[in-house]
Amino acid sequence: MSRVHARPGTAPRIAILRAPAVQALIIQTFSFVLVVALALLVAPAGVEVSVAAATLLQGAAAAALSRWRRLAAWWLPIQFLFPVAVVVLLAVRLPPWIFLCAFLVLLPLYWTTFRTQVPFYPSGRATWLAVEKLLPSKSDIRMIDIGSGFGGMVMHLAEHRPSGDFQGIELAPLPWLASRLIARLRRNPARFMRGDYENLSLASYDVVFAYLSPAAMPALWHKACAEMHSGSLLLSLEFPVPGAEPQLMLHPQEGGPELYGWYM
Repeated sequence: MSRVHARPGTAPRIAILRAPAVQALIIQTFSFVLVVALALLVAPAGVEVSVAAATLLQGAAAAALSRWRRLAAWWLPIQFLFPVAVVVLLAVRLPPWIFLCAFLVLLPLYWTTFRTQVPFYPSGRATWLAVEKLLPSKSDIRMIDIGSGFGGMVMHLAEHRPSGDFQGIELAPLPWLASRLIARLRRNPARFMRGDYENLSLASYDVVFAYLSPAAMPALWHKACAEMHSGSLLLSLEFPVPGAEPQLMLHPQEGGPELYGWYM
């Protein structure tokens, strides 16, 4: 039986096109073209589509198409409000350099959020203390925070458990660089890597902490089950694993997100 082989580079392009942010952009562009075509279609009949009406139509079309494409529920209000926000920003006539500065500040922070679907979420000191209490008593404990952000948790644990090996891995360059610099200035033994945790083996870690997003949890669970050793602990703040009953459920802070735990 003959096999059909994809050309080199085809798979990455397909993966990018499947990214929710890319799909949302395509949907928004298509909705804009659709509204423009509608306005041109009714113009000969003397019907004028106002900017406000066109904006609402584009937002409604984008939200409806996003639902049809089964994007996450939180994409629907984003898609609806995006054209409204664009019109409002154009109306206030802000200088272009403001948008450039905002883009340059946010780019190294959110970097590949469009692909990973994991935005920047700071965990907070209450969570650090809760995780500290859950750490095994062994002196040579190895723990990693995947998506470590600015490294607050990892540095806290490394400071209070100096005999352990506490690491963080972060894909976005700005938080990674900041965490390394802060750790060096504080002479904190925490270690930080820049990279994608999906390419990192979890086999040697006793505790893995994650504060990711609902979209990332199924793949993380599959990876943890395949790689983490018996008796190790997977912790996730706020986002449970669909279909996997946690052995631990804590509220580090009243009114804050829940901390879930699974022993491998």
